[in-house]
Amino acid sequence: MSNNAISRDDFDQWIFLMDDALEEFFQSLPAELRGKLDHSISSLDVIEGWILSKYRTIQEIQAPGEATVLDGLARYVGETFRKNLGGYWDIDLKNEKSIYFNFPVITGYKENSTPIGIHSLVTASIDRRTGEFIKTVLLNTLDR
Repeated sequence: MSNNAISRDDFDQWIFLMDDALEEFFQSLPAELRGKLDHSISSLDVIEGWILSKYRTIQEIQAPGEATVLDGLARYVGETFRKNLGGYWDIDLKNEKSIYFNFPVITGYKENSTPIGIHSLVTASIDRRTGEFIKTVLLNTLDR
């Protein structure tokens, strides 16, 4: 999903295609990496390491030619969060002032939970360059 104007139907279709899109994303990755992506918390360090080896800047991953990769990364990270936290995917299509406007988030994992912007996590990991930023966010969310 991108920041272009989308509809609820577009989002529903994005969710419907989740498994197929993830499979296509996995097939685009090196075999040794694919074998380590099991939606476990530790797999987040594996995918983040790959992200850091491939992208030096946020602008590189946000380039138009990388849209499919960014989408695949957001799907994998989001599904890993959802499977470990609970909750569900949602999208805000009304509040244009929201930082997550038009972007899928994970929410509903706890009462009064704050939505987690998965695309933001993926891009922020490039800026932070720790190799464990995404996992740390998940662990901190689990501890709350």
